[in-house]
Amino acid sequence: MASTNVTGQCPGPMKATSNGAFQNESPLDFALPLIILQIVLVVVFTRLLAYFLKPLKQPRVIAEIIGGILLGPSALGRSKAYLDTIFPKKSLTVLDTLANIGLLFFLFLVGLELDFAAIKKTGKKSLLIAIAGISLPFIVGVGTSFVLSATISKGVDQLPFIVFMGVALSITAFPVLARILAELKLLTTDIGRMAMSAAGVNDVAAWILLALAIALSGDGTSPLVSVWVLLCGTGFVIFAVVAIKPLLAYMARRCPEGEPVKELYVCVTLTVVLAASFVTDTIGIHALFGAFVVGIVAPKEGPFCRILTEKIEDLVSGLLLPLYFAASGLKTDVTTIRGAQSWGLLVLVILTTCFGKIVGTVGSSMLCKVPFREAVTLGFLMNTKGLVELIVLNIGKDRKVLNDQAFAILVLMALFTTFITTPIVMLIYKPARKGAPYKHRTIQRKDHDSELRILACFHSTRNIPTLINLIESSRGTGKKGRLCVYAMHLMELSERSSAIAMVHKARNNGLPIWNKIERSTDQMVIAFEAYQHLRAVAVRPMTAISGLSSIHEDICTSAHQKRVAMILLPFHKHQRMDGAMESIGHRFHEVNQRVLQRAPCSVGILVDRGLGGTSQVVASEVAYKVVIPFFGGLDDREALAYGMKMVEHPGITLTVYKFVAARGTLKRFEKSEHDEKEKKEKETDEEFVRELMNDPRGNESLAYEERVVESKDDIIATLKSMSKCNLFVVGRNAAVASLVKSTDCPELGPVGRLLSSSEFSTTASVLVVQGYDPAADTRPLVEEDAEYDQSSRDISDLTA
Repeated sequence: MASTNVTGQCPGPMKATSNGAFQNESPLDFALPLIILQIVLVVVFTRLLAYFLKPLKQPRVIAEIIGGILLGPSALGRSKAYLDTIFPKKSLTVLDTLANIGLLFFLFLVGLELDFAAIKKTGKKSLLIAIAGISLPFIVGVGTSFVLSATISKGVDQLPFIVFMGVALSITAFPVLARILAELKLLTTDIGRMAMSAAGVNDVAAWILLALAIALSGDGTSPLVSVWVLLCGTGFVIFAVVAIKPLLAYMARRCPEGEPVKELYVCVTLTVVLAASFVTDTIGIHALFGAFVVGIVAPKEGPFCRILTEKIEDLVSGLLLPLYFAASGLKTDVTTIRGAQSWGLLVLVILTTCFGKIVGTVGSSMLCKVPFREAVTLGFLMNTKGLVELIVLNIGKDRKVLNDQAFAILVLMALFTTFITTPIVMLIYKPARKGAPYKHRTIQRKDHDSELRILACFHSTRNIPTLINLIESSRGTGKKGRLCVYAMHLMELSERSSAIAMVHKARNNGLPIWNKIERSTDQMVIAFEAYQHLRAVAVRPMTAISGLSSIHEDICTSAHQKRVAMILLPFHKHQRMDGAMESIGHRFHEVNQRVLQRAPCSVGILVDRGLGGTSQVVASEVAYKVVIPFFGGLDDREALAYGMKMVEHPGITLTVYKFVAARGTLKRFEKSEHDEKEKKEKETDEEFVRELMNDPRGNESLAYEERVVESKDDIIATLKSMSKCNLFVVGRNAAVASLVKSTDCPELGPVGRLLSSSEFSTTASVLVVQGYDPAADTRPLVEEDAEYDQSSRDISDLTA
């Protein structure tokens, strides 16, 4: 009889596949087609929400939580026909299972990216802020649990409920916080470093507390059961360190840089993740802990970690993880929150969460002498919730610790506190201010002995040899302090979870300037460190981590803050072995165009054809022939000024060809409405060239020649006769008509487009220069904020 009751209450198992609609079978009655439809619906719906929330700078997790709630009984699920068709009860087991498999591998990635070595380096004051930011909200959560257990959670087991509430209110979402900091351009600032340090400590503490909460929430009648669960869990962690870690380290050592990772190693690692998850589920502390621990003990350096992440993250983050949010949404019924008492409890939970996190963080920050505005900003940043919060709540609901109403209240609390973080931080903290105006925004200057500052940007190791050789050619006479280079690595912040790995890398390197004390293992840093030690050049490596749609803001802001005279950008195409130019992406093209429009100084775009070969050239071996075609105008004068800086190097020979129009063939001598302006421009050019001829820096390394040309073909023929040089330096807006039909690279200008075409040369690199024009700069300038400047220094002291 009992068996009959169970059969009557529970739907029968679903078959996997159907025979098709033509045989009168609905695909929605079978597991595989139904789960496919659910995945498509969830992914499309959450991505659309993420698109609409993007202007508000909200992390994608917000769209996924809201999407899950809207797909559940709170909104669309109010239609019984919709629920029974798309999310019938008999399909929820398959949905939950697939969602949890995705969650297992996602938490493996989170563990893979959680670097304990970085957490150990957290400063004592940052550690104090993190501990205070956990302790007070946990205590407040305990107090709130008594209020809820006396109202909407009567009869619940008190001890597990207390721990679950404490954990739920004290968590900070590390990956979500990283995304918010990146969106707000705070990731590589001092306050961003402090927030990430505190969040890393918080993450570890949250997992330990969650393990405790799960152990206490078991169904065992004896308290010894919880003790056994904790002891076995501790034993598993020890086993992972003693046995699993050496196995993964062995496989990582067998995967040298530049060689493909064996499929066997990837297969073994994924199997170990599943096996560890089985063990922890058997112990009783949830399968996700096994995956997370394997991720923590896995080696973080080398190609093995990177390849694992690349193979797993797209499928897991893109398709499977949104299913977990949908499954959570199907359990969240906002309509259970009704009546004054329920809404009052929701407000109470939100206020107590914000109070605990913000007051705890602000209080400890003030004790550490962090200025009040920065302390409040840290408080709101640490109040960010995310996936781990949902994991805690789902486990609590599955273990019957949280009922439907308490679950809905806590989900809305997590959603609200995360949603308000970005707008409030934008309101109270605005670090991206323009500094006071500075003097040397161009290479041209009266005082040739003043320090020259250059911001050199690069995407990958491919750009570095030519970049260093160009820097070497620009260092002048070599007097110490004459040249300071800020080498900025442009790293795209994608939607992938591996973006968090970039955050760890940034933290380890001590942004915004890499740590000089500890020797970095990063190849790019090593290249610049080696060059700096060999030359009297100050090199300051930096990193910009941002979406490509806004990374130009990081470049321009850094250029202004560092008071540089020129920004060097890599061209968006690189040369293949056959000599043809191949694009690395249209978005990099757009980055260069945006920088040209908004730069606070001169800009140079480097078309790299291997200046000095594929390796760094020592000073004694530098023997470059540099050619400057001079047509006239602001940009050509700036290009010539840069050439005069280069000719100071004993290994550089510079040839300047001034093009003179014979019969009005050059654009700048054609009749127009601006004859007076062009006449003045011509006089400026002639005066500049006269000064050049009298410049003592030229000596025997400088050659000057005037070429009379009658047509565009003459110009092209003359330029082709110079193509045996190593480097062309040319003005972007040279006073000449277009020399090629193509208009696909307007940022190179008429001459630059010709010189960078594969038909012209495959050996000569090209530097296209745009001079800074004060008249065209409409950006507002404000005086330095002394209070802000001081507070920034205070935070720097804390994070040092």
